[in-house]
Amino acid sequence: MPMMTLEMSATLLRPSVPSRFRRRHSRRTVEALLDEISGLTAERQRLRDEAANGSRLERNRVKLARTQWQLSYALIDRYL
Repeated sequence: MPMMTLEMSATLLRPSVPSRFRRRHSRRTVEALLDEISGLTAERQRLRDEAANGSRLERNRVKLARTQWQLSYALIDRYL
């Protein structure tokens, strides 16, 4: 009986990353990302105080999550 071999590509081994969380080519500094997170957090609080609609809150949430994701990679790059 012939032996079957399975070939796995590297793309199959990595989980796919949603496009909104892919790393950008131009990397911002940790400090710039912290400033942006602070601004997005303040904006989110303002949106909640104004009882903004769900789509505006969702856009803010996605921006905030993306920026926090970028911050985590910026910190990894800094301390490697």
